Amino acid sequence: MFKKILIANRGEIALRIQRACREMGIQSVVVYSEADRDAKYVKLADEAVCIGPAPSAQSYLHMPAIISAAEVTDAEAIHPGYGFLSENADFAERVEQSGFVFIGPTPESIRTMGDKVAAKQAMIKSGVPCVPGSEGALPEDPKEIIRIARTVGYPVIIKAAGGGGGRGMRVVHTEAALINAVQMTRTEAGAAFGNPQVYMEKFLEHPRHIEIQILADTFKNAVWLGERDCSMQRRHQKIIEEAPAPGIPRRAIEKVGERCAAACKKIGYRGAGTFEFLYENGEFYFIEMNTRVQVEHPVTEMTSGIDIVQMQIRVAAGEKLPFTQRQIELRGHAIEVRINAEDPVKFIPSPGRITTWHAPGGPGVRVDSHIYTNYFVPPNYDSMIGKIIVHGDTRDQALARMRTALSETVIEGIQTNIPLHRELMVDAKFIEGGTDIHYLEGWMAARKR
Repeated sequence: MFKKILIANRGEIALRIQRACREMGIQSVVVYSEADRDAKYVKLADEAVCIGPAPSAQSYLHMPAIISAAEVTDAEAIHPGYGFLSENADFAERVEQSGFVFIGPTPESIRTMGDKVAAKQAMIKSGVPCVPGSEGALPEDPKEIIRIARTVGYPVIIKAAGGGGGRGMRVVHTEAALINAVQMTRTEAGAAFGNPQVYMEKFLEHPRHIEIQILADTFKNAVWLGERDCSMQRRHQKIIEEAPAPGIPRRAIEKVGERCAAACKKIGYRGAGTFEFLYENGEFYFIEMNTRVQVEHPVTEMTSGIDIVQMQIRVAAGEKLPFTQRQIELRGHAIEVRINAEDPVKFIPSPGRITTWHAPGGPGVRVDSHIYTNYFVPPNYDSMIGKIIVHGDTRDQALARMRTALSETVIEGIQTNIPLHRELMVDAKFIEGGTDIHYLEGWMAARKR
């Protein structure tokens, strides 16, 4: 086992990884930008290294600074968390070339799964169901693009092969708009991701967003830890996540979960990962794989009892998974809400000083957050400042616990989206379960009228 791990991230995930290290008796090194000098996890770390000024490009995305920090502190491994460099194959490669262990998949796996076209082709070969669409990147010939769209059937969605986070996609309803949409998405993709390739998929009108959490070791063992429903989204960004997904037959989930685990064995995947699917009319369609720990991993930890971050560390250290698929028992229901520093109606970021912070508590309540009273939320990064996760024996109990937890939570000095969550937890459609990915935006539009 490692003696010292460098955490190449910030915010709540840096604290989460640090906690896993402490529990395992591993020393943690935290890197931080000048904007994060007063963060809780910086104070709690065994060692902390400032790697640059506030802008991400000069700190959390600056590979040489992170690797230098690992060198000067004698760290053995680097955990990238999520976001920033977590899915950057070049970073994973540089970490390993510099003599450190990258706590995540191989650079080859990250490259394959980071390219949506290559990922889809790998999944088709592994028997994982995919959305109907172009078999690879779209050709240059406009006539061929039109032919593919006619075969797939309108509406279609044009997506950037190297995209992510809801960027680089365009829905097309008519043939007249097709070629222009392809050209615009190519231009955007080249500028945003350095890869102008785009591909086409059937645009599903009312899908749900369901994902399967997997863990795999270097001995060709792979398991899946149940599913998560992440359909409550705004602009392709998840707001609420829960496990299990309400109203989907268990056998259907088991079938797709088994295929995901089998695909991991086939492609030689290691570490934690998530297969993301759209689910419509009883069918699952693979859209992408995330080769890292996800923001919503706690809901799976609450239902499975498995510490996903510790498992990432154990696998990276060369250990075998300590359980088989048969030994995994999923219990109860978990719900997570993301707490963002933003206006709950206009969604404008609200950085600034937190004058009061009171966290909720009670049975089945977990809070993952790095904030504290008098903490200054910097304007330089993502607006998420924490997550509240609840677990209950049933979904109804989990909902009741979340309502109670949100009623207890106090954050003053800045605006947050807690009022939005309080409203959603009493929304009849959400309580019923099974809302699609467009529901939240429709709900917000109706609220404005």
